[in-house]
Amino acid sequence: MMSPQQVEGMIKAKLPDAQVQVQDLTGGGDHYQVTVVSSQFADKGLVQQHQLVYGALQQAMSSEAIHALALKTYTPEAWQATN
Repeated sequence: MMSPQQVEGMIKAKLPDAQVQVQDLTGGGDHYQVTVVSSQFADKGLVQQHQLVYGALQQAMSSEAIHALALKTYTPEAWQATN
């Protein structure tokens, strides 16, 4: 089980400029919805953006501390356009 703060910390360790929102979907600490906004996503496709985030969470996912992850990624410009 991981806390939302731990998930956020792992992502920010790999993507220091990221704005991260983490929501525990079930209350069990292993199913999360994560929104990440980072300039490092510029000029990358959606799959590449998600791979960056999965890379940051690889240890937690391989140990099944995180069982399920719903992921949304945005560049700062795309994030502003959606809000």
